[in-house]
This record gives sequence, structure tokens and C-alpha cells, in this order.
Amino acid sequence: MMRSVLAIGAHPDDIELGCGGTLAAHRAAGDAVTMLVITGGQNGPGPVGFRRAEAEAAARNLDCLLRWGPLEDCAVAPDAATVAVIEAAIRDTDADVVYVHAPDDSHQDHRAVAAAAISAARHSRRILHYRSPSTTRFEPSVFVDISAYLNRKIDALACHHSQVENSAMVDPEVVAASARHFGAQARVRYAEAFVPARFVWDLAPPIVAPLSEISGLEARVAV
Repeated sequence: MMRSVLAIGAHPDDIELGCGGTLAAHRAAGDAVTMLVITGGQNGPGPVGFRRAEAEAAARNLDCLLRWGPLEDCAVAPDAATVAVIEAAIRDTDADVVYVHAPDDSHQDHRAVAAAAISAARHSRRILHYRSPSTTRFEPSVFVDISAYLNRKIDALACHHSQVENSAMVDPEVVAASARHFGAQARVRYAEAFVPARFVWDLAPPIVAPLSEISGLEARVAV
């Protein structure tokens, strides 16, 4: 069954850092994936126009749709306006899986987006928090094997040239080391890790053959 996935980040490159490999795995499974970037990264390194182009290239690399929020970098609040932006994305995508920042984070935008997402996704059944380099407390219990998709994650992050040049957080060696760390916890090679705010596991009911087919099978076996 195809899922609709919404990944939310406060700034360009947040989503790729937190769950880029998982999004690649979702796309390989045939799921629809939308990336919602709440701000344009106006206060980060690099002009806003460049950051938008970088995010668009990264989304193409991951084969995901990209959606922009209208809010200002470093001025995001967990208020009605932020909740409305996320609610609209959930409604428009009919998302049944939501990925978002972990709430314990030293960046105020990350904390605000995490809090707003919990309110906006109050009716959602699967909400998973991902780790950012600025996350302060993170005790994951859900893991996604990204062994086949680590290179896709690194390639997507490489699209953010302005960030790669100015931040050790997106160094490919650091990204791979983090994935290896979580992979060891998950007993796989490379993994991304999540803390569930809510996770409902839908188990499909068993397929029961009609009674007439079962009777016919028993008759053939008896013969």
C-alpha cells in the first residue's frame, strides 16, 4: 500500500540531514514524499536564492516534491501561523507519515517547528522525530535501514553547496559516521533513527480464502 509522507524542516538541508536516506527508501518503495521547508534560510550562509536552488536540486536528487513555507529564518514561533502552514501541507498531501525535528534542540526554529507539527498533526497516526546536529537529547527507538541509500543522502546534502563549504555538520564523513552509529544500534550497516511521538502500526488482516475454495482444496487432498 502506497503511503503519503511529509517531511518537515525549519531550514534548507535540515530534512536531508535528519531523514534523507529514509525518504529515498520511501520513494524506492513507491511512496509519495513531500518535503516542507518552513523558511528560506535567510540567516544562514549563502544568499536565499542560492539556498532555494540548492534545496530544489536536493529534492530532485531524492525524487521528492518540495514545498516552501513563508516564515523567516530564526524567527519561527510555535504559534497559530506556523501550525497553519503545517496543517495545510498535511491536508494537501493527505500525509499518513510525518517526519519532523526532535523537540529537544538548541536551535529555536527547530523547537518551534517540532511543537507546531505536534499540534498540526494531532490527528495523524505516525509522527516521527529525527535528529539534527543541534539536537540536545535524543533516545531513538525506531530505526530505518538506509544501507542502500546512504550515498543518495550524501549526494542530496552535497547539493547544499553553501552549507557544505561552511559547516562541518554536513561533512560526508560525519554523516556516514552518524549513520553507522545508528546502524550499530539497529543491527544493520547504516540507519537513520527516530523518536516516535505517535506510531500506529497497521497490520493488514490475513487473507482468508472463501469456504468453497477451502472445501475444494480439502477434497483434492483427500483424493
